[in-house]
Amino acid sequence: MRPKVLLSSLLLFLTASEWAAPNSDNAQQFSPRVRSFRFTYSFTVKDIPAGAKRVRVWIPVPQTDKHQTVRVLTVKAPAKTQMTQESEYGNRMMYAEIDNPATPQTEFTLEYEVARREYTRGDYERLERGDQKPGIVSASMNRLIAPDTLIPTDGKIKTLAIQVTGSKSGTVTKAKAAYDYFFATMRYDKTGTGWGRGDALWACDSKRGNCTDFHSPFIGVLRADGIPARFDIGFPVPENKDKGDIPSYHCWAEFYAQKTGWIPVDISEAWKAQEKADYFFGSVDANRVQFSTGRDVTLSPKQDGPALNYFVYPYVEIDGKPYEKLDKKFSFEEVKPSA
Repeated sequence: MRPKVLLSSLLLFLTASEWAAPNSDNAQQFSPRVRSFRFTYSFTVKDIPAGAKRVRVWIPVPQTDKHQTVRVLTVKAPAKTQMTQESEYGNRMMYAEIDNPATPQTEFTLEYEVARREYTRGDYERLERGDQKPGIVSASMNRLIAPDTLIPTDGKIKTLAIQVTGSKSGTVTKAKAAYDYFFATMRYDKTGTGWGRGDALWACDSKRGNCTDFHSPFIGVLRADGIPARFDIGFPVPENKDKGDIPSYHCWAEFYAQKTGWIPVDISEAWKAQEKADYFFGSVDANRVQFSTGRDVTLSPKQDGPALNYFVYPYVEIDGKPYEKLDKKFSFEEVKPSA
């Protein structure tokens, strides 16, 4: 089939007033409050076996929310695509099927225009002043105090929650205790094996890893103490650069306080730039784009394989089995904000 190019303006830009710089008590400012850039997401499914009957492809699609505006510019795909959305977290994705593929590889490219806004709820002192003790969790939050496959809320994580947050009073104070604990006891280290899965128990034992490994036990400890917490993932946009390749994903976390709402944290970025440790409790900068939320993700339409640990890279199945022979490339280029 010939590649199809779809020009789509699926998501509307916010008004100029909504994109005004936020009011914040946070005295620190490390990067622009808004970054606008073109993001290119490309990958090739390679070495498709001869005789394959069906190739299914799911691609995470970032969406507009209070912290970013996303416009789809182009989609290049070897088959018809459809935009879908899963019900648990609301993640959007693009889905395609290729029946009886005629070639051993197939390529996809999606281009977006993104305006990402700094996401800040203020510093710890401001948040603590408006804090209250954790209350009854609403039914809609029940999923976000429940365990994930790699984020348990019992056993070692429950014991750690009792040690780290159990004696504290107030949602924000408990979250800050957990943030400080993992900031102090873990190190950002991607050597060897085991890191990158967001296995909370592995991270607690190894006391190292990447962003998934920092934030998984943080989420687990808060959930074990009855505080809703969630996992966000996307890509970092390099600071002090206006274009270039992006080698890997980045993730962070949010927790929920009844009077304030969702509050972001980024412990791994704080560890890498320790002068920003105070800033990254209650704020995340604009040097990123979010693609999805949650762990143990069930796609739409449902995949034949197990739920995904997280959803930031394309997921492919061939004849009902997960397929991992993919070449991936991600890049960005800064642009002037759209009118």
